[in-house]
Amino acid sequence: MESRVKNHLKYLFWAAVAVVLVYFCFRSIDWEQFAQAMKECRWEYVLLAMGFGLLVAFIRGLRWQMLLKPIDPATSALTCFNAYNICLAANLVFPRAGEVARLGYVVKNSSKDGSGQRRMTLDKALGTLLIERGWDILVAALTGVAMLVFARERFGGFFDGLFKGLGGTRTLWMVSAGLLLLLGVFIALAGKKKDSSAFWGKTWGFLTGIGNGLTSFLKMEKGWLFLLYTLLIWFLYWLTSAAIVWALQDIEAFASLSFTDAFFIAMVGSFSTAVPVPGGFGAFHGAVGGFLKSVWGIPMGTGMIYATLNHESQVFIQALAGIASYIHESFFRKS
Repeated sequence: MESRVKNHLKYLFWAAVAVVLVYFCFRSIDWEQFAQAMKECRWEYVLLAMGFGLLVAFIRGLRWQMLLKPIDPATSALTCFNAYNICLAANLVFPRAGEVARLGYVVKNSSKDGSGQRRMTLDKALGTLLIERGWDILVAALTGVAMLVFARERFGGFFDGLFKGLGGTRTLWMVSAGLLLLLGVFIALAGKKKDSSAFWGKTWGFLTGIGNGLTSFLKMEKGWLFLLYTLLIWFLYWLTSAAIVWALQDIEAFASLSFTDAFFIAMVGSFSTAVPVPGGFGAFHGAVGGFLKSVWGIPMGTGMIYATLNHESQVFIQALAGIASYIHESFFRKS
């Protein structure tokens, strides 16, 4: 009961954070200009962006399946696709709850071994999720580095302001190193005391399961295909961002944005996922709106036109896909 109350309070807190972020992002918007922009928008490109978003979920499902198959060869692409859609839809309401649902669906649909036990367990599935997230973080980090190295004059001011707001690069390195050190100490302690108590035994077993999920990356076939899927996912993010740029080409403030610019906007938008607010509301708008203002001088209120079209079109298709996948898993899969 107490843990349930804590979870509800946590969700309410992050929902309140989202409301505050949305307020600060939209308080300067000119609603008459916003309505005019919606009239001038090329909606066929918005539909194209929604299609790219759905394709991202499918490719992500295929990539995740490659990590799961060494643990359970019976894992299907449809299960992974449905699980990912349900994850995105759940995250629109409860931040990070979607990941739990995604793991649960895969475990529930996994095959059984000779002893009747599920081949896929929660800790093993979690390990594969960590690998998947690790690759995405790596790609985003490399992109950020590339932006600083090859386009410092253009994007340096934005990142300097971002790092300053987070306490500077030295603070980030120190915090990261401290967290890694604490994690290493905890793992070593669990390994040393695994036979001394039930708590440490279960903790070590859980950590071992995560380790098995992490090492599944080394056991999968066609590793080059995993890398190809990863590149394709981020290329689709780029196309999604570009489609919204094309949709707004008749509006003067966005007419100068190019296909290349859309790539950097997509990368900055991906950074906002670090803020665990429901559906990314407010966090995405603030990150993208701030980037458009810092780099191209587009007023925050005007930048919200792009951010809203991009974000809400994806929220719409994620909600529809999530509902469809939930219906399939709950009714058609049972029958």
